[in-house]
This record gives sequence, C-alpha cells and structure tokens, in this order.
Amino acid sequence: MSQASWAAEIARKRLEEPLPRRWAHTQGVAQRARCLAPVLGEDADLLEAAAWLHDVGYSPDLVVTGFHPLDGARYLRDVEHADRRLCGLVAHHSCAANEAEERGLLAVLTDEFEPADELLSDALTYCDMTTTPDGRPIAVEHRLSEIQSRYGEGHLVARSIRRSSPHIVRSVRTIERVKRAAAFS
Repeated sequence: MSQASWAAEIARKRLEEPLPRRWAHTQGVAQRARCLAPVLGEDADLLEAAAWLHDVGYSPDLVVTGFHPLDGARYLRDVEHADRRLCGLVAHHSCAANEAEERGLLAVLTDEFEPADELLSDALTYCDMTTTPDGRPIAVEHRLSEIQSRYGEGHLVARSIRRSSPHIVRSVRTIERVKRAAAFS
C-alpha cells in the first residue's frame, strides 16, 4: 500500500462524517497533489499523503490544542507512527508557524517537528491554497480573501493569513513555474 493510500484512508475515517466540507477540501487538495507527481518524482507519494492529512487535526476527536497542524502532526507521530517528513509537512503546512506564533505555540511546533524541504513545503502550500473549502480549484488571491472573510478581520487566523500571504503567494508562483518548466521539457 502506498503512503498516499494509507493517508487517504486515515483522512476519510477522521473527516468524512464529522466534517464533510473539510473532507471535500481535503479531497481537492489531494487531487491537486496527484497532478504534481510528474514534477516531484520520488517525493510525489509523500506530497499526496501530506495533502490527504494536512487538515486531519480538525477532526473533533484529535483536537487537543485547537491548532490543527500541531494536533494532526502529533496524532500522526504518536498514534499512526508516520514518517517524520510527513509529520513535518502536516505540522508546518501553509505557513503554520505564523499562526503558531499567534497562539503562543511556535516553540512547541518547532521543537517537536522539523519543517520539510522548501520545494515540498511550497507544493503542499500550492495544493492547499489553490483549493476552495468545497474542493474546487481557486486562484490563490481569492483563496486568501475567502479565508480572511470567513474568519473576520480580528481573528487570529485572519491575522496570521495576512502575515503569511506574501510567502503563500511566492510558494504558489514557485510551483506554477516548476509546472510550466516541466511541461516544456
């Protein structure tokens, strides 16, 4: 069984019934990750697994800190005994460090989980931040705007997304360039 198949089953069990909209988003993110397989080579399965599991920490029975990247990564590490690179991708996805700092959890996050290499991190950010909550493709600028309006101006998620936006847009543009270059080679 591939790492992605294993991850898809965990995500389905944790998200499908309690959080159907989050499950739809997750399926869309995983689909985008599969599309990057030709440019990621041996890391394609790892990226798809991370795409399936990036929001597993929202599962009601996994919430401990209320910070889904940390709760999800801890579950994967402690219960599922997942690969450390996979746990790092989940823990640090989509500029999670900024939200961790807002929550007073940055030291915990960085002490427990090592960030993934930059290309994989950019790829997961691309997949997450170009997928709507309902699982459809969306431009990164519209996705960032949607997150801001969903949470509201003063919410810590809105503040951290605002701080993260330049990096998120850079990550998305990097992957778009990588995809274009691969298409022409």
